Parts: sequence; structure tokens; C-alpha cells
Amino acid sequence: MKMLPNTEELQGVAERTMWYKSPPDAIADTLNFIAHVLTYGTPEDVAVLRRHLSIDEIRDALDAAPPGVFDPRSWSYWNAMVGRFDAPPMPERRIPA
Repeated sequence: MKMLPNTEELQGVAERTMWYKSPPDAIADTLNFIAHVLTYGTPEDVAVLRRHLSIDEIRDALDAAPPGVFDPRSWSYWNAMVGRFDAPPMPERRIPA
């Protein structure tokens, strides 16, 4: 996954969607940032993200999504948006034995 640029616009999105990290740190954590924007972002936040990512890159981000971020509704929606009408199982946390 490519790194997203640390722009003022993406920093604003990061402040709203990954409130627990500084905006530059949130943007640098690319896969986690994308997952948070797709789950918690407004349509305007997603539009900002889409200026930097193709639909194929969003599909790749879903394939590598961190567990515990997506809710079932967002997971189903974004998988449908990338052409998967039967969404794969959501990412799960695995606790080592």
C-alpha cells in the first residue's frame, strides 16, 4: 500500500477519524487510517481520501484491514462498493495460544 501524503486536508480527516493519534502519525499508519475513514468518516472525509486512492487501492486496503475497526454495516458497504456483493468475513483479532 502506498503512503498517503501528509496534507492539511488529510490531517483534518485524521483529526476527526483517528482522534487518539496525532494527524501525521495517523496518516502514516496507512491501512489503519483508511479503515477508520471508511468506518467513521463523513462523505466529505471519504471524498478527500478518494482523491488519493483508486477503487483498486481501497479493495487492497480492505484485504489488509486491521481487525476491530470496521463494523458490519461499513464492512458490507465498502465491500459492495469495490464489487464484492458477498463480503468476505470481517477481520478478526486472534489471541495466541
